Amino acid sequence: MTNELVFFTYPSCTSCRKTKSWLKEEHVDVEERHLFRNAPTVDELMELLKLSTDGIESLLATRSQAFKDLGIDIEDMKLSELLRLMSDNPKLLRRPIITDGKQLVIGYDKPGLETLAKRKHRTIAHVS
Repeated sequence: MTNELVFFTYPSCTSCRKTKSWLKEEHVDVEERHLFRNAPTVDELMELLKLSTDGIESLLATRSQAFKDLGIDIEDMKLSELLRLMSDNPKLLRRPIITDGKQLVIGYDKPGLETLAKRKHRTIAHVS
C-alpha cells in the first residue's frame, strides 16, 4: 500500500457512509476501494495487521453472519490460513478500513480519522 489514504468501503454499510461523508466534508482525498469487489490481498491484510493495536480481532468481524456461517475457530487456524480466508471472504472484515500505511482506522472513528487527515495534510504541506 502507498502513503495515500486507502479507504476500504461498502456502500450499504452505515459506518462506511458516515466515514465517507466525513472525509468529503473535510476535503480528504482517498483511494476508495469497494471492499467486496476489490478486497484486500493477503499481503495487504498482513500490512493492516501490523498496524493494528489489537491484532487480528481488530480486523475480523466476529459478530458477522459470514463468521457464524463459516464456524471459524481462529485459535485453531494458522495466521496465513486466516488471512487467506479473510481475503477470499471480505464479509469477514470489519468496516470501513482506512489507512495511510502508517496508521489504521477501523469503523467510524472520528478522532482516528482526524489524526489521519492531519497527517495527510502535513505530508502534503511538507512536499509542496
